[in-house]
Amino acid sequence: MTTQPSPFASSPIVLDHPLIRHKLTRLRKVETSTAGVRRLVRELSLLMCYEATRDLPMETVEITTPLETMQAEQLAGPDVCFISILRAGNGLLDGMLDLVPFAPVGHIGLYRDPETLEAVEYYLKLPSQISSRRCVVVDPMLATGHSAAAALTRLKEKGAKRLLFVCLLSTPEGIACLKEHHPDVPVITCAIDRGLDEHGYIRPGLGDAGDRLFGTK
Repeated sequence: MTTQPSPFASSPIVLDHPLIRHKLTRLRKVETSTAGVRRLVRELSLLMCYEATRDLPMETVEITTPLETMQAEQLAGPDVCFISILRAGNGLLDGMLDLVPFAPVGHIGLYRDPETLEAVEYYLKLPSQISSRRCVVVDPMLATGHSAAAALTRLKEKGAKRLLFVCLLSTPEGIACLKEHHPDVPVITCAIDRGLDEHGYIRPGLGDAGDRLFGTK
C-alpha cells in the first residue's frame, strides 16, 4: 500500500491506494444508503488495518506443511488492541477484527459540547495490560481534534504507551490539535479535507459519520 507525504505539522500517513480512494469517493456520496455506508466503512477499515499493523512484532516457529517441516513466522503474542471512540468508532472495528480477530477491544465514550466543541467523557472500558499493548485508537473523523486528544490523554493516564490514531477523514485543524497535545502519536488517515465549517463539521467531508453508519438523524 503506497502512502503520500503530508505537508501538515504532525506528518500523518495519508493512505493513497486506488481502492481506498475509490471507496472513499463512494462513501462521501449523499445518495449512498446506510447499508452501503456500513459496507464501505468496513472495507476501508480492513485496508487501513493493513497499514496500522504493518510493524507488529513477529517470531519464528516450526510448523509442518503437507510436505515437510519448516521454519515460519507468526505474530509474537497478543500485542495489539483496538480502542473505539464511541459511537462512530465502532463502525471501523468490524474490518479490523476480520484481520486481527484475537485483539481485545476497548471503548471510550465522548460527546462534543455543542457550544464549546470540547469533548466530554461519559464511558470508559479498556482491555487489560494496556501498558504493554499497541493501542490502535479508531474514530472515522478527526475534525477539531478535541475528542481524539481527550481520548489519547485518558489512555495515557491509564498507562497506554504505544498509541496510534486511525481515521477516515481529517482536517488541518484536527492534525494541528493532535500535534500540539500528542506529538508522539502517529496518525493514519485516508484524506485530509479542506477544513471545518462554523459548526465544526468537516468540509467537504461525508456528513455525520455516526448518523450515516447507524441510520439516525
